[in-house]
Amino acid sequence: MSNYRRLFVPGATYFFTQVTYKRNPWLCTEIGREGLRTGFQRLQKIYPFSLDAIALLPDHFHCIWTLPEGDKNYPMRWRYLKSFVTRSCSHKLKLSTEVTLSRHKRKESNLWQRRYWEHLIKDEEDFENCCDYIDYNPVKHGLCESPKYWKFSSFHRLVKQGVYSVDWGVNELIKFSGYFGKMSNFENCESDQ
Repeated sequence: MSNYRRLFVPGATYFFTQVTYKRNPWLCTEIGREGLRTGFQRLQKIYPFSLDAIALLPDHFHCIWTLPEGDKNYPMRWRYLKSFVTRSCSHKLKLSTEVTLSRHKRKESNLWQRRYWEHLIKDEEDFENCCDYIDYNPVKHGLCESPKYWKFSSFHRLVKQGVYSVDWGVNELIKFSGYFGKMSNFENCESDQ
């Protein structure tokens, strides 16, 4: 069993990636989107945090959260969110993927990979890199030609706030510095093996 080490910094900003179980593409369905939207709304009321950026793709999503001052408990938030979405969506989605014996023993469903990837954002440049990665991710995966054409993203809100121009990422290859090369390895892994 791997020994995962996570950084817990009160009031910090984190980049996360959560992948569906066996990369099942249910997140962009109406049921998946509504379940996740409602889950985030309830989660933010019970355990406040700022959802700074998000991109929802069929089989995974990336997001940036900023926790309240003095609060470092993002694992509890992830447990709540994944549990809520599982309870509200699993019976409606009717996924064909069977639950393994290991998952059955842990009372886990067939919606999510067990673990998520997290990165503590260090500074403003790191934050901007993470936002760029999130908003360009649908283009990277061939789901659209430009971030402005992907409707399941915070890109449109960030355009309204003046963070991006509406044509950002159009006809240009966006390069990312830092740890994102390692992230692509994570996105292709199956953490339940």
